[in-house]
Amino acid sequence: MEILAFGVQADEKPLIEKAFAGHHDVRCLSVFLSQDTAPIAAGYEVVSTSVNASLDHRVLQTLAAGGTQMIAQRSTGFNNIDLEVAERLGLTVARVSYYSPYSVAEFAWTLAMAVNRRIVRASNRTRDFDFRLDGLMGRDLRGRTVGVVGTGKIGEAFTRIAHGFGMNLLGWDVAENPACVALGMTYVEKERLFAEADLISLHVPLLPSTQHLIDAAALRSMKDDAILVNSSRGGLVDTEALVAELRAGRFAGVGLDVYEAEAGLFFLDKSLEVVEDDTLARLVTFPNVVVTSHQAYYTEDAVGQIIDITVRNVLDYTAGRRSENVLVPRVP
Repeated sequence: MEILAFGVQADEKPLIEKAFAGHHDVRCLSVFLSQDTAPIAAGYEVVSTSVNASLDHRVLQTLAAGGTQMIAQRSTGFNNIDLEVAERLGLTVARVSYYSPYSVAEFAWTLAMAVNRRIVRASNRTRDFDFRLDGLMGRDLRGRTVGVVGTGKIGEAFTRIAHGFGMNLLGWDVAENPACVALGMTYVEKERLFAEADLISLHVPLLPSTQHLIDAAALRSMKDDAILVNSSRGGLVDTEALVAELRAGRFAGVGLDVYEAEAGLFFLDKSLEVVEDDTLARLVTFPNVVVTSHQAYYTEDAVGQIIDITVRNVLDYTAGRRSENVLVPRVP
């Protein structure tokens, strides 16, 4: 059986081909799965997709009509897949339920430190041999308060690093993580966390209940000199509201690895095109904002685990097995 993999980055291709070797043939495409590219999958029983693929009802109907029976998503998040439609069409859907939490947690801290210590501005200056320190002053984090929104595996890893910095730990989640409590974390209502934290990092999934969790009211309740980091899902933050607060001169720094309208932009080279997204265009102009292109997960360790689990999901499908990674089971 030959598998069609959409949205494969150049670094990923040899890893995917090696992982599937001896099991199934795999054809890797750099284009992302969308309504325009879905017809390419005709005749492929198994299709593998990336997090920025669009699997709405139209795409799923095209896949099913072309003979696709299984979708193996190479990510933990699956908010881009209409699971109800997939089930109605008899499509099996699996995801990667776990990979290295350290990849994302460490990158979240990279963003936090980059905006706190003005690393991008400093680097750009020194390239022009401008070695002044004006405007580069940051703050010690030791003794300050971090608010961790979502304390699952990634949030816990982030918290352990915060503990190493000697920070006061506040957390918010639907359930307390005993490991975070053992580190000294105090769980509070999100309103208190927003109001008291000097650094806020988001590690919750994107669900209907968390869409725009960071809305205009939440942003207004934060300290004027707070640092906000989002390495989870772009839809957690109301970006237009964030831009309005930044225009008012608020926040010491904002680090974003995700953006709510990133589909069709992130992972692509748009440098020779006019980007029509006015919100994103304005966002990247702020000197206290760093935007990266959804790369927090992108380490050899994490990507290797994602690919290995994806292969295992496909093998489970062909063998008729069901694992914890299955979102929509195979129809007998």
